[in-house]
Amino acid sequence: MRVLAAMSGGVDSAVAAARAVEAGHDVVGVHLALSRMPGTLRTGSRGCCTIEDSRDAWRACDVLGIPYYVWDFSERFKEDVVQDFIDEYAAGRTPNPCMRCNERIKFAALLEKAIALGFDAVCTGHYAKVINDAEGNPELHRAADWAKDQSYVLGVLTHEQLKHCMFPLADTPSKAEVRAEAERRGLSVANKPDSHDICFIPDGDTAGWLAEKIEMTTGDIVDESGAKVGEHPGANAFTVGQRRGLKLGTPAADGKPRFVLEIRPKENKVVVGPEALLAIDEIRGIKVSWAGLPIAEVATGEDFDCYAQVRAHGDPVPATARMERAAGAGELVVTLTEPLRGVAPGQTVVLYQGSRVLGQATIDAARSLQRAAL
Repeated sequence: MRVLAAMSGGVDSAVAAARAVEAGHDVVGVHLALSRMPGTLRTGSRGCCTIEDSRDAWRACDVLGIPYYVWDFSERFKEDVVQDFIDEYAAGRTPNPCMRCNERIKFAALLEKAIALGFDAVCTGHYAKVINDAEGNPELHRAADWAKDQSYVLGVLTHEQLKHCMFPLADTPSKAEVRAEAERRGLSVANKPDSHDICFIPDGDTAGWLAEKIEMTTGDIVDESGAKVGEHPGANAFTVGQRRGLKLGTPAADGKPRFVLEIRPKENKVVVGPEALLAIDEIRGIKVSWAGLPIAEVATGEDFDCYAQVRAHGDPVPATARMERAAGAGELVVTLTEPLRGVAPGQTVVLYQGSRVLGQATIDAARSLQRAAL
């Protein structure tokens, strides 16, 4: 096949491209330029889209003997990922920019361009697996190494996109093996640190970065009963589950720490309360999509058993889910058998059955039955 290898500049994408070449495919490497700001030059092990990363990707392609290109997606990244991140926080939600990047850049803009240029598939270094069912329909599954599994951030992929996805690291038992393979192949990124944090906030100070983008207005911090217990410099700087930095003037009656339970941007209020009230029993999600063909219960609106995961490295918990129709739009309702802590609107809930990813939704509301009873 003609394969476009997305080269991030890290060890995973380099080894994935090497395996595609070794499998006999006609491979071309491409690095995505997502920012034109020189300030994104790597200063540690943060990020994944820096000038240094571009050079590392070029060196890997040179060793593999494949063509290398840089595609400038910076304007689309700024609009679809960075601005979305700002807008979501301004609305009091907690977004996941990596999900949006996979959805709108790496597996939308990139894949669209690749297909238009005649490529059959896009190859990446993600730890996930595509398995075809008996009828040849693709399904997204967890990788062999669950510790490195990245199927959560790929939950936004659609049936059509999965047809053109290639994940050569799917069955690799550990990251250590990937690094050892890179060393054997002479790839200079063999011992390069993993990327982490948000790539467009290179110093990791999300609150400080947002303060320059969103107008902050002081307001009240209230407890679960509505009584004022402090003031905040701007509600948008807080996230559900946060404990530090509240600077409350009124201590809790039981003397225990309080956590952010809810952010109300329209009222410019932050609601705090005891840790127990962070436990969420029900999630309602919008912008629902299915990774592959949806299971039969989706169309009928029946309950189905599944596991729900709300963070990339979070533990999945047993749940039941169903699709509800409201004003022509589909809403995913997930009832958790085991409560989850600190679930916030704007996050993504991804549903699994066994190792298979069923689909995902953006969390619109998270409900605590204990809090509702107060």
